[in-house]
Amino acid sequence: MKNFILLLFTAFLLTSCKDEPNVKGLSDSSGNINNVSVFIDEVMWNGQIGDSLRKKLAAPVDGLPQEEPTFNINQYPTKIFDGFVKKGRNIIVVQKTDKTGFGASKDQYAAPQNVFYISGKTTNDVLNIIENKASQIIQTIRKGEILENQKRMKKALVNDKNIKNRFGVTMNIGYGYNYETINDKFIWLRKEYQSGYNSILVYEVPINRIENQNEIVQNIISIRDSIGKANVHGMLDNTWMITEEAYAPYLFTTTLDNKPAFLTKGTWELKNDFMAGPFINYAIKDTTNNRYLIIEGFTYLPSKAKRDHMFELEAIINSAKIID
Repeated sequence: MKNFILLLFTAFLLTSCKDEPNVKGLSDSSGNINNVSVFIDEVMWNGQIGDSLRKKLAAPVDGLPQEEPTFNINQYPTKIFDGFVKKGRNIIVVQKTDKTGFGASKDQYAAPQNVFYISGKTTNDVLNIIENKASQIIQTIRKGEILENQKRMKKALVNDKNIKNRFGVTMNIGYGYNYETINDKFIWLRKEYQSGYNSILVYEVPINRIENQNEIVQNIISIRDSIGKANVHGMLDNTWMITEEAYAPYLFTTTLDNKPAFLTKGTWELKNDFMAGPFINYAIKDTTNNRYLIIEGFTYLPSKAKRDHMFELEAIINSAKIID
């Protein structure tokens, strides 16, 4: 088995630079969203190497009110790396061998699929590779999971003509979302669950509302709080959505639809009420139209895990394309 893995690893080092589309003839990959299969022997899994992998792959997701891991990890011994377990969408194989190296392969046993190989002569060799390559592995898996989520949603899309007509943007919005509010400057879609809901907001502001003398995060909070007061109300009188004041949101720079964007993650709450939950806010710079297009997702699911619901919202938002 060890020689077999080494041969595969060598092949990946020669071909990992290729980024081929899904290969015809491969079976569909399997697995829930945000699940990773790690093939590693028990001794390593229960030691420093396993601790390092768990620390990286299961780190808490930013912006959630309770700690939830970035990925769910399923650990298997390397000797069973065969058959149906090779059909997982996200696979990491870790071994101690007489060679040290890292390899990555796309769509080897199924499609879509990402497989990563980590090998080292010593524990420190393996730990160094994990430390140096973890960010790449996580980014690759997240990108693939967003694409997988978008693919699943495409099977039953909600008509986005209202968003297209008012804001000049198309989005792949999955089944179950209904228009809650539609006006010329604001759209709210909501997907109801038995014990809560997911929401998507779409609106726009002039570029100078975000880029001025104040800090970017302060401007984004001020904008979303004013939008919440005007448009997002609770069941009780005199209640509206605001950014939770007790915790500062996370702010990142990113790109969406090949345009610069600010990504804000934090927690919302209802003023004068007890409802709250996480939100994710993308402010996309659209210089052609002298605006920031803002697309936000937030969820309300008390006492429930929220990571995958927020990930669905992120996948929807990342499908946005501004019409030139």
